[in-house]
Amino acid sequence: MLKKGIKNIPVITTRGNIDVKDRLKFLNNKERYAVLATDSDGQPFTSLIAYALTEDLKGVVFATPKNTSKYKNILRNSRVSVLIDSRSHSSGDYLSIESVTVVGTVRFLRKGRKWSESLSVLLKKHPQLSNFITSSSTAVILIDVTHYVHVDRFQSITEWHVK
Repeated sequence: MLKKGIKNIPVITTRGNIDVKDRLKFLNNKERYAVLATDSDGQPFTSLIAYALTEDLKGVVFATPKNTSKYKNILRNSRVSVLIDSRSHSSGDYLSIESVTVVGTVRFLRKGRKWSESLSVLLKKHPQLSNFITSSSTAVILIDVTHYVHVDRFQSITEWHVK
């Protein structure tokens, strides 16, 4: 017996018309983790991160120890993408899953106003990671978003280019 939604999976990509900003706010409240993609000498490299979107939705904040592969990869190439998705909350209905690909450039933050603001955003969403996030061996990283690609209903795609 086929699961709900499997028979009606679209085979053609369509242009979506969803309000990406609303969906970003929803996913930011619902999803705690995302997948960061970096470049490791020409080879894609992915890592799980605890993330938070900035209030204006123009940035993604996360923290990582400075001795990690993802940190070293970002030092060599600051262009990254992040995948946020709702698969963990789906009941096997493929058409109910949505994802957002975030494309942007990393900015390493030093202590100051922007660092404090970003730290606050991340700690508000992940207070249990306070010791990790504020450690001197951890970098607080801001991704300046260039655009978002939202996919829902399996192949309905809506883009939002941040200005």
